[in-house]
Amino acid sequence: MNYYFDKTINHDFEESIEKVTDVLKQEGFGILARIDMHKTLKEKINIDFRKYTILEACNPPFAYRSLQAEENIGIMLPCNIVIQEVGENKVKVSMVNPVVAMQNVKNPKMDDIASEIKQKLQKAINSL
Repeated sequence: MNYYFDKTINHDFEESIEKVTDVLKQEGFGILARIDMHKTLKEKINIDFRKYTILEACNPPFAYRSLQAEENIGIMLPCNIVIQEVGENKVKVSMVNPVVAMQNVKNPKMDDIASEIKQKLQKAINSL
């Protein structure tokens, strides 16, 4: 089982970020942070890197259930989504597979929550 799932779409980069944000919102996820790796790498170490943005997404009800089930689970939160330019008007969207991410937690409650989150993330990525 892979630690992520992805989909390549034919859209402008910024438009793709908006689209991903919208489909995540439909599944109950909000964006807590947006990290522009292209900009950060240029500013910090003067490296030109392709357009690559990390969205940190959170679904508050799932976060709350997770924190109730496993007190240190905050280490694994939130869900990261990567949006990267792979060609002209071609963008790859990758999302963490929460089932794989939770395998080492060894808590059956977290297994169930991770499966539910995975379904929502897959529904979001499939709707792109």
